[in-house]
Amino acid sequence: MHRTDVYRVVAARFLSRSGSEAAFFVGVWGKAAFEMQASAGQLALIMFILSVSSILGSVSAGVLVDRYGPRNVLVVAEVFFIPAAIAIAFARDLSQLSVIVAVWAFIGAPVVTAGASFAPFLVTQESDLKRTNALIEGAGSLAFAVGPAVGALLVRYASVDWVFILDAATSLVAAVVVWRVALPPIVHEGETVSRGALSQFSAGLRIAYGIRSLRYYVLAGSLVWLAFGSFGALEPLFFRDVVGVGVETMGWMNSLFGVGFLVGASLLPRLPTALISARGLAVMVALTGFGAVLYVGSADLRIIAVGAFVWAAVVGVTEPLLRTLLHRDAPRSAVGRVMGIAEVHRRGGEIIPLGIAPWLAATFGVQAVLIGGGLVATILATLSFREAAAIDCERPPGANELQGLRSADEPFSPNP
Repeated sequence: MHRTDVYRVVAARFLSRSGSEAAFFVGVWGKAAFEMQASAGQLALIMFILSVSSILGSVSAGVLVDRYGPRNVLVVAEVFFIPAAIAIAFARDLSQLSVIVAVWAFIGAPVVTAGASFAPFLVTQESDLKRTNALIEGAGSLAFAVGPAVGALLVRYASVDWVFILDAATSLVAAVVVWRVALPPIVHEGETVSRGALSQFSAGLRIAYGIRSLRYYVLAGSLVWLAFGSFGALEPLFFRDVVGVGVETMGWMNSLFGVGFLVGASLLPRLPTALISARGLAVMVALTGFGAVLYVGSADLRIIAVGAFVWAAVVGVTEPLLRTLLHRDAPRSAVGRVMGIAEVHRRGGEIIPLGIAPWLAATFGVQAVLIGGGLVATILATLSFREAAAIDCERPPGANELQGLRSADEPFSPNP
C-alpha cells in the first residue's frame, strides 16, 4: 500500500465532496425550496430527475473505471463537472434548475463511482482494505460536515449562487491532486475495450447478481437509501414547515450530520472482524432506519440535532462497511462495474419513495412519512438476516486475501 497515494485519494475525496455536499444540501435544496418556493411535488420531481440522471451516469461510469482506471475517470469527470456546477447558479426558475441539475448529476456519477472504486487498486489485504475505505469515507464524512457549513456561511454573507462556484473550485483542485496518484496498469484479460459499453455493463450485472454475496450487499445497501428517499422531497419542507426554520439551519444540521459520519467512519477499523460480514451489514442497515426515526421524530431542534448525529454515525459505519464487502468479493477487473451497479441501486432506492411521498405527505403529514421511511428500511433489513447468515457461513474461515485480485473473466461460482 502506497500511503502517499492513499492520502492523495483521501484529499481529493474531501475536496470534491465538500463542494458537492454544499451544492446539494444548501445550494440545490436552498435554491428550490427557499428561493423558488418549490412544493413537495416539485421537489420530488427535481430529486427524481437527479436520481435518474445519476443512474444513467453510473451505468457508463462503472464500465469506464474498468477500462481506464479510477484515477483517469475521476480526473476527466471532475474537469467536466466544473461548468455543470457553475451553470446551476444561472438557473432562474424550477424548469431551468431541473435541466441543469440533470446534467450536473449525470456528470457527477463517474466522480462518485470512480472515487468509490479506488481502494482495491491501492491494497491487496482485507485488513488494509478496511482501513483504506475508512480513511476515504472519513474524508467524505468530514466534507459532509465542512461543505454544508461553508455553504451556510456563503448563503448568509453572499448568496446561494456562490455555493455552486465553491463546488466548481473544489472539483478543479481535486482533479489536480488525484492526477498524481500512481495505480497499477489496467489489464484486460479476456475482455477487450472494443466491447460495447452496454455489453460490458451487462457482464458486470451478471457478476453482481450471479455471486450471492455481491447480490445481497447491493440489495441491502439500497435499503439505506430507501430510508433516505422520501427525505429528498420532504426534508426541506420538514425544516421549513414542521420545525419552522430557514435554509441556514438546514445547512448547519447537515454539517452536524457530517460530524456523525466522520465519527462512524473512524469506528470501522476498530470494530470486531465479525462485523465485517453480511450479518454485520444487516444489523447496520436496520439501525439506519432507527436513526432516521430519531432524527425526524420531534420538532425540537435539540432532539433533531442528537438524531442527526446518531443517524449519521450509523450511516458512517455502514457506508465503508458496504464498500469494503463489495471490494472484497468483487473480481478485480469488475470492481468499477460492481460499484456502478451498487450506485444504480442506491439511486433506485431513493427514487422509489419519490412517486408517492408528496401524496403521502398531503395525507398523513411530512413528519409521519419521514418516520415511516425509516421504519420500512429497518423491517426489510431485519427480514434479510437469515440470508446474511447463510452468506457468512459460505465464506472460508480465516480468508483475508481480496477476492478482487481475480480477473473479471475468471470463472466464478454463482450461488442460487
